[in-house]
Amino acid sequence: MSGDLGAEVVVRAAAATLEKYTNIELQLVGDQSELQDLVTRIVGENPRLHIVHASEVVAMSEPPADALRKKKDSSMRIAINLVKDGAAHACVSSGNTGALMATSKFVLKTVPGIDRPAFIAELPAKGGSLHMLDLGANTEAGAEQLFQYAMMGSIVSSDITGIDRPRVALLNIGAEDIKGNGTVREAATLLHESKLNYVGFIEGNDLFSGKADVVVTDGFTGNVALKTIEGAVGLVTHFLKRAFTRNWLSRLQAVLASRVLNKLAAEMDSRHYNGATLVGLNGIVVKSHGGADSVAFQHAIDTAIVEVRNQLPQQIGMLLQEEAV
Repeated sequence: MSGDLGAEVVVRAAAATLEKYTNIELQLVGDQSELQDLVTRIVGENPRLHIVHASEVVAMSEPPADALRKKKDSSMRIAINLVKDGAAHACVSSGNTGALMATSKFVLKTVPGIDRPAFIAELPAKGGSLHMLDLGANTEAGAEQLFQYAMMGSIVSSDITGIDRPRVALLNIGAEDIKGNGTVREAATLLHESKLNYVGFIEGNDLFSGKADVVVTDGFTGNVALKTIEGAVGLVTHFLKRAFTRNWLSRLQAVLASRVLNKLAAEMDSRHYNGATLVGLNGIVVKSHGGADSVAFQHAIDTAIVEVRNQLPQQIGMLLQEEAV
């Protein structure tokens, strides 16, 4: 109910998802009357789509602690409770990130052996894509937490991309072993001694080089990197538009290059990478971008479906047991 573009985006994504998959059911959690009107207009009658009423909404600017204590009948809280109770396999939300993080951790708890959950998302890269975490769930992380992020990231990357042993790298200020602070170097030692396919440090300018499938960092650095990436894409788009609309000759060149430009736009379309999983919980929670349209929100649902089918929390628990042996 609290995404930037309103509930209609979610209903349209639900309609598309029900057409794409014939063996799943969806529950829309929110204001009954508003959702029913949207469902009647957009979807019509569908026995695989259900509405669960919630009397409250967590505002995008609401402090996470207030949402946790005071909004127990919010659409977000009820959706997460459905996962806890086994009435849903996953929760997908484009609401308040901090509230989603706090509520999910409080209600679902973490997988035994995981200290803190982390946000992981797929990003485009040369030759395919990469998964990066943490993207903002925790501003700080010790060496053990970075090691746990690496294990979880390896599982998610393998599930989503089909890579058997994803290459894991630690984001650092240099690729040499002597670079970085003590926490990063200690995490590197743990990863060298693990069964993961650890390939060493990676610098920010090599994030999209295709040298790694999983990039691990703390939530502060990861969130800054993600926002910088989004800003850089916006800047490139701005310069391209300005260059191709400067005069009649540049407009003609744009027409001649339209096929190439359209292909580039499709490859860089952030909607196809929407959906950051709050990984490490005893349940599956996927955070959609607050400004996601229906195409982007549907991709977040797709991500949740893949993780449900691969039983992500159970996979994490099994890998932790293997590493402990």
